Amino acid sequence: VIQAVFFGICVLTDLSSLLTRGSGNQEQERQLKKLISLRDWTLAVLAFPVGVFVVTVFWIIYAYDREMIYPKLLDNFIPGWLNHGMHTTVLPFILIEMRTSHHQYPSRSSGLAAICTFSVGYLLWVCWIHHVTGMWVYPFLEHIGSGGRIIFFGSTTILMNFLYLLGEVLNSYIWDTQRSMEEEKEKPKVE
Repeated sequence: VIQAVFFGICVLTDLSSLLTRGSGNQEQERQLKKLISLRDWTLAVLAFPVGVFVVTVFWIIYAYDREMIYPKLLDNFIPGWLNHGMHTTVLPFILIEMRTSHHQYPSRSSGLAAICTFSVGYLLWVCWIHHVTGMWVYPFLEHIGSGGRIIFFGSTTILMNFLYLLGEVLNSYIWDTQRSMEEEKEKPKVE
């Protein structure tokens, strides 16, 4: 859902940019800047860290023991291409987006606070679902004890923070490298 919302915002931003380009309407320009800020914040705080986390953790657990994360029974209801749509294609699409559009990351403290808030909120939601239904959303949580779950949940939050920082560094590397290459091309050659 996060990826669908994020890429919907990307399409809306691109269309708005095309439609307002050169119009001279300050209100439209102001609204476009807000939309770009929303797109950048969503990539930095949600789409990149959650996307990389889902792909990485899902396939590691799947390789270890498929039944713990995606039981074979699900193959009867969810075709393989849809499984890859949810758990594989997220990563290349988010990397393509990061490479083709410059994104302004929020301040590090506000970005980390936002990803921590999301992580803790999501984990509380997972625990609430278990409390209400008696079933874990992710089957592997059934196989580890309370202490193991606490360690897993804490590790998850730390990993999400690390992935936020990785996204920040990667975005900076991509765009600082490109900017320095463009500046190098613009320099007059001295013979």
